[in-house]
Amino acid sequence: MTPFHARLITAVLSLALMPVVAVAQSVSVRDDDTASPFPSNRHTVVDFGNATFRRVNLPRPDCAVRVSDCQDIDIINTLDGFSTQPRITVPFTGDIDVGSVSSETVFLYNLGDTQNLRGFGQKVGINQVLWDPATRTLVFEPDELLAERSRYVLVVTNGVRDAKGRRIVSGAALGGGRHRAEHHREMREGASAVRLGRGLAVAAASVFTTQSATGDLVKVMRRIKATNPAPVDFMIGSAGGAPVRAVFPLAGVAAVELQRQVGAAAGALAPQAVPLSALYVVPGAVGQIAYGRYQSPNYLATGQYIPATPTLSGRPQPQGTNELVFQLFLPAGAKPTAGWPVAIFGHGFTDSMFGAPWTVASVLASRGIATLSINVVGHGGGAAGVLNLTTAGGAVAVPAGGRGFDQDGNGTIDSTEGSSAAPPRSAISSRDGLRQTAIDLMQLVRQVEAGIDVEGDGSTDLDAQRIYYAGQSFGGIYGTILLGVEPSIQAGVPNVPGGSIAEVARLGAFRGLTGLALATRVPQLLNLPPSASLPVPFNFFENMPLRDLPPVVNQVPGAMEIAQVIDRWEWVQQAGNPVSYAHLIRQQPLPGSAAKPVILQMAKGDQTVPNPTSTAIVRAGGLQAQTTYFRNDLAVAANPAVPKNPHTFLTGLASPAGPTIAVLAQTQIAEFFRSGGSVVIDPDGPGPLFEMPLVPPLPEGLNFLP
Repeated sequence: MTPFHARLITAVLSLALMPVVAVAQSVSVRDDDTASPFPSNRHTVVDFGNATFRRVNLPRPDCAVRVSDCQDIDIINTLDGFSTQPRITVPFTGDIDVGSVSSETVFLYNLGDTQNLRGFGQKVGINQVLWDPATRTLVFEPDELLAERSRYVLVVTNGVRDAKGRRIVSGAALGGGRHRAEHHREMREGASAVRLGRGLAVAAASVFTTQSATGDLVKVMRRIKATNPAPVDFMIGSAGGAPVRAVFPLAGVAAVELQRQVGAAAGALAPQAVPLSALYVVPGAVGQIAYGRYQSPNYLATGQYIPATPTLSGRPQPQGTNELVFQLFLPAGAKPTAGWPVAIFGHGFTDSMFGAPWTVASVLASRGIATLSINVVGHGGGAAGVLNLTTAGGAVAVPAGGRGFDQDGNGTIDSTEGSSAAPPRSAISSRDGLRQTAIDLMQLVRQVEAGIDVEGDGSTDLDAQRIYYAGQSFGGIYGTILLGVEPSIQAGVPNVPGGSIAEVARLGAFRGLTGLALATRVPQLLNLPPSASLPVPFNFFENMPLRDLPPVVNQVPGAMEIAQVIDRWEWVQQAGNPVSYAHLIRQQPLPGSAAKPVILQMAKGDQTVPNPTSTAIVRAGGLQAQTTYFRNDLAVAANPAVPKNPHTFLTGLASPAGPTIAVLAQTQIAEFFRSGGSVVIDPDGPGPLFEMPLVPPLPEGLNFLP
């Protein structure tokens, strides 16, 4: 062979091998045994007892080392699908240009509800994009809440570019990998259903099924509706050791004191003030205070969780019965023929029925609306607490209806103790306490429907056809859940609600609770050194971007691990997330239910339930036109005495500048209920402090005032 021929053969071989070399150097999506797109149905098993026909089956790590991860996964593996607001991760074989990632190049495609194919063909974009260079992983969330109990295909197109500007190529995600045949087929069929833009091709795909979120409470609601409850009992007062009817004319009540049970011993009581003066905001509006007792089914097992049941063939089972005390404020004046219209009012986290409900009752009563309330699961102190009333007829003691208990065994009962699941089910958090509270309120609605006779004269005192709901903060959260599943409530006003609870805690004033949960994990997950500005348990940074911001490049060690844990918490808690129920209020009411008139009240710069968690409910329920936005920034600018955290603007009667604002917001609720949900007033009319409806765009930032 001559030198010329040798050079010619070398050149030909080089040309022939160039495409192979180029492909070998091109970037693709990884899909192997160590890294693959998530979520994916490859991490499920078939389960025909579930409405999704699947059950999650995540692999467990070394449980001797990663104790908390195993505890979380044990709960996750009882679920019938993936989160409806998942943190989606896509690993790559090389670096990519994160600027090429958009809702056109990466998106989700709805393959339909597993039961009726509803939603098929809906395209969902992406948001909250992050690139982690260390693991070459793209992270993002869907641009909107995904439909529950539905199949989605995650599509990554070749519109995504690598760091050198070249299109990524198809890899094992479509062409190979160690997939089970069933999952391999599902991916290909899902990808084939997608219609792409011009010039784009599918480079990778992953099919996953979302979990059932609302079905259990719907089943419980129907069970409650099928019952005929025993009448409520008002003979729960005690005067000189003799039973008395716990119904009191307000004019005859000189003083009220709550003896709250704060310790494990029945005698461990501490006095707590009750805002009696709040009932006189509108003088003469409130006529009577009453306390009664009713029975409610208890679905919480020991450990404060609701046991999982098959979502198609099963139904949640009561674990017993709760004996609950309710509080009722009746308007003064002549009772309407059908009885007083009634607003159930839900109190907030750390509060009780002896707080916020008292601050709104007067304005509601001035419009002829009675106010009804109970203590939330885990709230109000222990069951041995007593409400002492000094009346014209003498001293009367009434059970305070506390629902807290010494859950951690340290001898004290904290303000929210018992509202969340205990270890090893800590990931559940308040999910089932919230659902049980919604159940207790559904039972209370049923009691009103069956007839409540306050006076004991044989007549009904509350109008079963005019039941409304309002609630503040935590009360807005479980209230949104209630409004979604309870058909007999005619209208509602969730005030400063937010979801998920994991996001409320992470972003706001309860951030320390998130840090505490990370600090007590085994192994611990705090990733920043403690300092004066970041003491334990605040010394963590998860680097999870808010909506509508440019992509974030993560350079924080440990942030990815923390974000994964928080995402798992949110996944576990979706059945107790108000965002999951928002669409049932107006967009997709349950069969036999009508769309409800609602007002969602929120405040700019809320530091307790941050704006992005409230707007999550607004977006999920299509409620922007129903949202009233309190402009606390303008209120503070006009009057520096207004608190910079506007979270309690509805109930802030004790604030140096709050009463006027509070009464304005309460009046909007009262007029709304008086009209049966047909009249929505702007609380300050042409003034600037309230936007009704909220002027777009939605406030997706924190907006905290310095």
